[in-house]
Amino acid sequence: MNMLFAEALKKHRIERGLSQRELADLLSVTRSTVARWENGSRMPDAGTISRLSQLLEISVGTLLDGTAEQREALHVIMVDDRKIILSGGLPVLEEALPNAVVTGFLRPSEAVAFAEANPVSLAFLDIELGKTSGLELCRRLLAINPRTNVVFLTAYSDYSLDAWSTGASGFMLKPLTAAGVRAQLKKLRYPLLPGGAEN
Repeated sequence: MNMLFAEALKKHRIERGLSQRELADLLSVTRSTVARWENGSRMPDAGTISRLSQLLEISVGTLLDGTAEQREALHVIMVDDRKIILSGGLPVLEEALPNAVVTGFLRPSEAVAFAEANPVSLAFLDIELGKTSGLELCRRLLAINPRTNVVFLTAYSDYSLDAWSTGASGFMLKPLTAAGVRAQLKKLRYPLLPGGAEN
């Protein structure tokens, strides 16, 4: 959910010589709760963050500085249910978008959870995602953030008409290339500035 907060929490816990279990006991929570904070899948409430700062002997700002940085980051996601396609596509996106935080997902549900916690500016979606259609995932992402630019990736041009009906910004045939991504960036509904911010 918030990887920068998670990393800060883990770093300062270890520096204080505390195990996850020991920190959990001090906070009267379960060890698995601390583990979820540190893997980024959950975020503690404001009161708990204040208690964490006291226990770790750091300011609340030190824990939350990473959170502020993450909100300002340009988040780009790629969703494809084939690991080989995903692992090949992520480096291409990082090359084309060097200022972006690029994250890949094999499961649509994980992409939705990420989008609920982070402002996704650009999403590259496979159309065939097992039980969930990329078209449906597009609609869900746009319901979360209407300013998300969605570009569909597929090996089949037959889907292009269906793709346009979702409110997507673009459509690309596989394989993904850096040149193709850069060409799409010029056509986005909500253009991205070179530094990573949106217009």
